[in-house]
Amino acid sequence: MSFDKLDLIDPIRQALKTEGYTTPTPIQAQTIPSILEHNDILGCAQTGTGKTAAFAIPILQLLNAQIQDPKAKKLVRALILTPTRELALQIGESFTAYGKNLPLRNRVIFGGVPQKAQTDALRAGVDILVATPGRLLDLMDQKFVHLQDIKFFVLDEADRMLDMGFIHDVKKIIQKLPVKRQTLFFSATMPGEIVKLAKTILTNPVKVEVTPVSSTANTIQQAVYFVDKTNKKSLLNHILKNDKITSVLVFTRTKHGADRVAKDVKKAGIEAEAIHGNKSQNARQRALSNFKGGKTRVLVATDIAARGIDIEDLSHVINYELPNIPETYVHRIGRTGRAGASGIALSFCDIEEKEYLADIRKLINRDIPVVGDHPFPMTQFTLPDKKEKPQRNNHAPKRAKVGQGGRPQSHGSSRRTGAGQRRAN
Repeated sequence: MSFDKLDLIDPIRQALKTEGYTTPTPIQAQTIPSILEHNDILGCAQTGTGKTAAFAIPILQLLNAQIQDPKAKKLVRALILTPTRELALQIGESFTAYGKNLPLRNRVIFGGVPQKAQTDALRAGVDILVATPGRLLDLMDQKFVHLQDIKFFVLDEADRMLDMGFIHDVKKIIQKLPVKRQTLFFSATMPGEIVKLAKTILTNPVKVEVTPVSSTANTIQQAVYFVDKTNKKSLLNHILKNDKITSVLVFTRTKHGADRVAKDVKKAGIEAEAIHGNKSQNARQRALSNFKGGKTRVLVATDIAARGIDIEDLSHVINYELPNIPETYVHRIGRTGRAGASGIALSFCDIEEKEYLADIRKLINRDIPVVGDHPFPMTQFTLPDKKEKPQRNNHAPKRAKVGQGGRPQSHGSSRRTGAGQRRAN
């Protein structure tokens, strides 16, 4: 199927051609016609499936059809609520690109920056507002934003809203929306509270589910290194000595960890920057721009800061620390291997993270080959607070060899740890 068969108006079709879009992704092919038929949507799709275009394109077309006088003062008629600044900016760029030939104006608002430029734009008139919850509520309280004219409401990355503690803010915003509206609800996972929220705000929704969160793309080669926590820094520097690894996104669990890893990599003579919630908006955008432009080879990020980052031709993702929620692993490695391209995802696993690895393997229902021929093999096979004697190195699992660029060459057998209980955040 091509975009030409989705009954889109010519200005949008021309904009899509300019962007190089020819064939819609599965979620776009399923969602766009349903939205154009004025249905509510309950979408379950993970990062990288093309869901931004799936809701932005039909919203632009429907809003354009409702314009009576293009010169009249613009009112906010579409609200897209998203959890992070990076994702909000990306969505705003998408609306600008797809709607470049339409008389519609969009604006992105988020916290962490002075509000004057945002409030000036709101006074001038905006059709489509992309916002993060905190700044939106703040500007609503100051009477800069009014939601009584909203015709389209998009709640994007609902599960991440829950993870970040925004769910109560989201509910406050929803209470201010008109009852009569079209609602589009997207989430990569569907925990109980998210399902409950969806039921309260959707009316007879069309359910669209694409690529279950438990799956990882076949184009991504995965491998795991068993390594002591104290040797992770040395292992990362060892891997980065390979010049064929041109761009790598490194994940840590904490902001402090991201700063520390970036500092260690820079000490080794490799250009690296960290991106996380404590960085200023300008610093985050500068780091992302440097990485996309090839000036910085390594970008170290936390999960929340990385949500919404869209980087073409990212060759490697490295989990410096394994996530304690297995679904997060799927999102992380999904940053590479996009749109059918190949990618490599490497993970470091210390003794305390073995239960995380077991949960990940259970979720994705596949083994992850183990890299054995590296200079920093794990020596600690039991937790320090246990009185058991450590196992000798020759009792370690058989491991796969790795070739150029950290590519796993063979799938050696690996010993599985017990699943254990998932740790709380």
